[in-house]
Amino acid sequence: MRIIDRIYIDGQFVVPQGEEFGDLFNPATEERIGRVHLADAGDARRAVAAAKRAFPAFARTPKTERIALLRRLHDAVAARAADLAPVMAEEYGAPAYFVDGTVNRAATVFLDMAETLERFEFDERIGRAEVALQPLGVVAAITPWNANYGFISAKVAAALAAGCPVVVKPSEMSALQTDLLTQAMHEADIPPGLVNIVTGTGPVVGEALSTHADVAKVSFTGSTATGRAILQAASGTFKRVTLELGGKGPSLILDDADFDAAAKQAAMMGVMNSGQACVAGTRILVPRARSGEFLPRLEAALAALKVGPASDPAAMIGPMVSARQWERVQGYIRLGQEEGGRIVLGGEGRPDGIERGWFARPTLFAGVRNDMRIAREEVFGPVLSVIAYDSEEEAIAIANESPYGLQAYVMSGDTDHARVVAAKLDCGRVVINGAAHEPQAPFGGMKQSGIGREFGRAGLLAHLEAKAVIFPG
Repeated sequence: MRIIDRIYIDGQFVVPQGEEFGDLFNPATEERIGRVHLADAGDARRAVAAAKRAFPAFARTPKTERIALLRRLHDAVAARAADLAPVMAEEYGAPAYFVDGTVNRAATVFLDMAETLERFEFDERIGRAEVALQPLGVVAAITPWNANYGFISAKVAAALAAGCPVVVKPSEMSALQTDLLTQAMHEADIPPGLVNIVTGTGPVVGEALSTHADVAKVSFTGSTATGRAILQAASGTFKRVTLELGGKGPSLILDDADFDAAAKQAAMMGVMNSGQACVAGTRILVPRARSGEFLPRLEAALAALKVGPASDPAAMIGPMVSARQWERVQGYIRLGQEEGGRIVLGGEGRPDGIERGWFARPTLFAGVRNDMRIAREEVFGPVLSVIAYDSEEEAIAIANESPYGLQAYVMSGDTDHARVVAAKLDCGRVVINGAAHEPQAPFGGMKQSGIGREFGRAGLLAHLEAKAVIFPG
């Protein structure tokens, strides 16, 4: 059993001051695999102080120096890919395809931001004014457990590109992954104080960072409930915030879609990352007149996605991250039935043949109405709901009738048709016919899916403030 008993402050690995410990588990076996010594509010304050000391000099560095730093971080993280992947597989349990993609993304986000920075201009002349975009100051980055490497790297990359030191509070459930990623970043020769990583709980370390007067911005990815608490805490000192929160993504199957391809895409988009994804397309909207054609295809596509541990290269759906998350998913499966939903595939319990591990059965509900809780609340597991519509206008209305607005999916045989529908959807991103991720495009939500944008130019701008100096005419 491994013990994580260090955090990273001011360029050094140090022992936390906190007195609490947390257990770490392998979700595929339910075995305890480690313990983490948790940081406390004092550790958070030490990290902020280190970042504050580093800020004045770093804010004045030329962008060539920051680009070089980002490229070193890419090289350092990429060099440890073979070490990062098995640790994520053990501690988080995601299928191999997702682990490999996340590890790759953890390195490439630094290159993506370096390319953004190369094209970015910080100064502009507007009439009689010289306008300069200046770094905000110390950034607190609070990240979740469902893609630990990628979230940490992306938030660090954006802050450093802008000239902001960063204090990261990662999920305490991902401590093995965090420690290894921190080692990799340390090897990039980061000047002291620019990157600080403090593993602790949200109510302790997260709250300390959200209320700290020397933190200029909080960048948070996680639940809408926690995002609301962070927004309230940050308001005391008028911190800038970027909040990437929950989602209940619609997948619109248009009448002109290729139903065979659309069913496979909808199944995969619905249970990506084992369903533990804010961008999962869990509401599948189907033409009522053709639901009899589509539903069997969707059932077959979902049934073909194998459930299993990360060690099985054929597995496409892994376990839930914890016993608590597994119980949450079971509760929603029961709720869906109580509300009148009809289970087409799956149901409560573990998949057949699996006796241990927090594996949930991929579950498909039909006959779902958009006012049911199963269609409105984020389950964060492999549970899909099919909702029938009578017209395209109704489909768009159903898609938009949600407290969330993060990412939607449109399947159509006509790209122009899909583009027209996409323009009417109230969400931050729309993916057409299973298109691949675009790392330079803005990412973020509308409504209760968050505030602000990440990635690319938009993510860089979120860490900058404009100052105008006006000269006499």
